Amino acid sequence: MAKRLFDIVFAGLGLLLLGPLLLGIALWIKLDSRGPVFFRQERVGRFGVPFRIHKFRTMVTDAEQLGAQITVGADARITAAGRWLRASKVDELPQLWDVLRGAMSLVGPRPEVPRYVALYPPAMRELVLSVRPGITDPASLNFRNESELLARAADPEREYVEVVMPMKLGLTADYVRHASLLGDIRLILATLGAIKVSS
Repeated sequence: MAKRLFDIVFAGLGLLLLGPLLLGIALWIKLDSRGPVFFRQERVGRFGVPFRIHKFRTMVTDAEQLGAQITVGADARITAAGRWLRASKVDELPQLWDVLRGAMSLVGPRPEVPRYVALYPPAMRELVLSVRPGITDPASLNFRNESELLARAADPEREYVEVVMPMKLGLTADYVRHASLLGDIRLILATLGAIKVSS
């Protein structure tokens, strides 16, 4: 209950305070390339219930039909505005709305697409999906440069499924087992610090 109240208060404040920035980014995206401002995609939420996640669009329209669901290195599908939005992680800010509506939490396992969730070991799937997915978590902090890592692999898809995803799941499982409000606050501060350093 305390976690949900924390999410509502700070997601609401975030949307209110960042309103002018969000509007400016939306305008930039519209001027930069053809297509909608937001990217919506089905992800797997708490207890396996699907939901549509919101991000600022960073790729060309119909990018999913033009390539893989994972992004690798200097992906040609990424727009000019999208490069900065991805590097700074600002593309994730619309997920504050997903937090406010109850589909996500500020901190929790990053939600995956159904295709990859289907590959989770059953016990791990049950554990990871027992909590709301989040905007940030230890795995997303440790793998901030995931696309560059995959770009160095001979087979990026296989590298993600066989190497990166299991490592991320291990970090996620540890988070779920030891989650606390104080721990969440520390992760939020660490995320903000990482954004400041990289932007």
